[in-house]
Amino acid sequence: MAGDAQDIPRLELEAVIGFNGHVFSGLRVHPGREHFIYPLGCTVILKSLKDGKQEFLHGHTNNVSCVTVSKSGRYIASGQVTFMGFKADLIIWDYEKRAIHARLQLHKAKVEGLAFSPNDKYLVSLGGQDDGSIVVWSLESKEAICGSPASAHSFRFLLFYSHGNCCLSTGGDGNGDILKVNLKTRLLNSCGPRKQKFSKGVNTLKVLKSGDILVGSGDGMFTLCSGPNFKTIKKVQLEGGVTSIAVRGEGHQFFAGTEAAQIYRFGYTDFKEELIATSHNSAVNDVAFPFGSSELFATCSQDDIRVWHAETSKELLRISVPNMTCNALDFMIDGHSIISAWNDGKIRVFAPETGRAMLVIHNAHSMGVTAIAGTRDCKRIVSGGGEGQVRVWEILQGCHRLIETMKEHKATVTSIKIKSNDKECVTASSDGACIIWDLVRFVRNQMVLANTLFRSVCYHPEEYQIITSGTDRKIGYWEVYDGSAIRELEGSLSGAINGMHISQSGQHFVTGGDEKLVKVWDYSEGEVTHVGVGHSGSITSVTISSDNGSMVSTSVDGAVLRWRYPHPSSP
Repeated sequence: MAGDAQDIPRLELEAVIGFNGHVFSGLRVHPGREHFIYPLGCTVILKSLKDGKQEFLHGHTNNVSCVTVSKSGRYIASGQVTFMGFKADLIIWDYEKRAIHARLQLHKAKVEGLAFSPNDKYLVSLGGQDDGSIVVWSLESKEAICGSPASAHSFRFLLFYSHGNCCLSTGGDGNGDILKVNLKTRLLNSCGPRKQKFSKGVNTLKVLKSGDILVGSGDGMFTLCSGPNFKTIKKVQLEGGVTSIAVRGEGHQFFAGTEAAQIYRFGYTDFKEELIATSHNSAVNDVAFPFGSSELFATCSQDDIRVWHAETSKELLRISVPNMTCNALDFMIDGHSIISAWNDGKIRVFAPETGRAMLVIHNAHSMGVTAIAGTRDCKRIVSGGGEGQVRVWEILQGCHRLIETMKEHKATVTSIKIKSNDKECVTASSDGACIIWDLVRFVRNQMVLANTLFRSVCYHPEEYQIITSGTDRKIGYWEVYDGSAIRELEGSLSGAINGMHISQSGQHFVTGGDEKLVKVWDYSEGEVTHVGVGHSGSITSVTISSDNGSMVSTSVDGAVLRWRYPHPSSP
């Protein structure tokens, strides 16, 4: 039933929101000046600077750790991390064909850095801390031609000298100053800055044609320095440590990428930062569309909730709650508020236009709020906690009242869905139980038990059946009336099914999980109709907009993927 992904039609991927800012020098501009190149999980993304259109290079089996582009632009090279004791892949891509030119293996655990020779004949790779070797590869023969141990200390980067194909340098880690070395004498020429060092080290630097130097430091300072004496000419504070600097053309325009997964654009003359791309820099836990619209959607993660414009992938609003993690969120059906569940045990309600805090329910759950849902009349919230309790809250103007606490689950409540008449709800828990509750008498109507940790539950729109998913890789269909099992599908070939959502018509539903595939299913047939390949990390949540305009899936690597929904005619 899980199906062979090779034989099933592919979902059309419309956009990816994500950038791994922890990869040093991971953001590149292709010499053709038309595309960004950057990593996200185990994918290398090519993004048009003109219209934002994205293309994807798939081939790595684990997170990409370094990226570089040859001087001619003909080749891209990317390295990855892998498990201890295994060899890490290094892939050379043909830029024009968007295909693998060569897959090379020699370094253990991680490829730390890469550099092409100016004539495109050689590629040099640097192994990570557990490898510590430098290898020179021939692009023609696709084989290693020589190698050398690097150093006992950790290195971070490699570079070829622009005037020769036989000289290269390696650079170390965590230093707060810049050194200039005479290549003829191989002696230190000068170092700087004299007075104020770069806080938290120099992460990345670029020498411009003018001789001036762009410096990105660990404290988020982006600095333009004078070439001869390293004196600061201009500087700008960015969000997150600067890890990448990419120059477009002759240096009239340049870009900076930060650890906060943000990309900024600068002009040389005004040196004003323009934030052109934002992303989550940690796992995205949940996603929701407002009722009746696919124009925007909200996601939640550590530290914040973000509202995105679907068509442009632009961040419209960021609601920050520092040092806290939002586990789940939803739009109230009237669209006037976003309700959210947080690991500090609080329920927070925000205005979706401004991000203003409308209500905070303190101590809603003792072990964090883990699931949340709002009633259709917008007067009540049902929440679930890490301790297993389900609570019903009445929402009044600027205040709240606890109506009832229902204590039957023995472990974390992972999902809550409310029936359309607001008189019943179903809760899924990692204790292996799904409970259907009466929201008038606040008692249990039915219980479904399975040998799994339930992760998600959905009512069929006709509300006579529920479907469940969890760690046993199964999709279960159950009768609401008596809790009896109707059918069971093999939902995944490997790993848990973490997210599930059903269309308004009930004809199709979508799943995603540790298999990293988004699957659209025919509800009646129990067959997969489409598969979406694109995630590099485990999928945490999936949702279909109520107007069937699109679907969005999120994952642990901070990625948010928007897909074209393949069955728009069935509303």
